[in-house]
Amino acid sequence: MSIWRRAPEPAEMEARFKDSLPGLFGIRIIEVGADYIRAEMPVDQRHAQPFGILHGGASVVLAETIGSIASSLTLPDDRRAVGLEVNANHLLGVPVGQVVSAVCRPLHLGRTTQVWQTEIRRADGRLACVSRLTTAVIERRD
Repeated sequence: MSIWRRAPEPAEMEARFKDSLPGLFGIRIIEVGADYIRAEMPVDQRHAQPFGILHGGASVVLAETIGSIASSLTLPDDRRAVGLEVNANHLLGVPVGQVVSAVCRPLHLGRTTQVWQTEIRRADGRLACVSRLTTAVIERRD
């Protein structure tokens, strides 16, 4: 059974962030399952720290991007998700030239808060980063 209230179309999601930070970082939505979103991001000079590996902040951008999208897709049209807190544990370095894959799943889907966990993996499948995003569910006011 799917957790999504709206049809999650990868191309539509990417179009929404095309001209913002996620688009500039080359984040791509690859797959949407019944309870997860999988994305990829290249690791190049835009994402690197001076030592030639993936910058932790870039990992957080990836995790917060797909977590925010996922949170929004679970809500009715009169609600919006806004980030409250994000954290990340960086476990392994990722060298420039690789593509990382991230899978985001819910840990908690509450009425006023949600918690999403994203696992970011290197090209060899090893876990590079684990991140948790907490969102607040608020009334939409556009």
